[in-house]
Amino acid sequence: MLEAIKKAAMDAIEAANPVAIMVGTVTKINPLEVNVDQRFTLDADFLIVPETLIRYVLNINGSEYIIRPGLQVGDMVVLLRLQGGQKYLILDKVVSG
Repeated sequence: MLEAIKKAAMDAIEAANPVAIMVGTVTKINPLEVNVDQRFTLDADFLIVPETLIRYVLNINGSEYIIRPGLQVGDMVVLLRLQGGQKYLILDKVVSG
């Protein structure tokens, strides 16, 4: 019986804050800040950035090659608000077709 009550309570908590998909704009790079729908700004403490969106530069024989440019000011990004709304995963950059 106790386990059923615990499960019901956990289900109610999860239903209260479902995952949400949002669009934001990078407003600052260092430290990273993203403005979401012109309503609020998320700083680096709230953002999870995948490796594919991090700048990657390769130096070969003194020459610098940019493999991935990383996020830039003005980039539109797709965000996934994680359960509870305390962390936001940047899924990818949005590009116009």
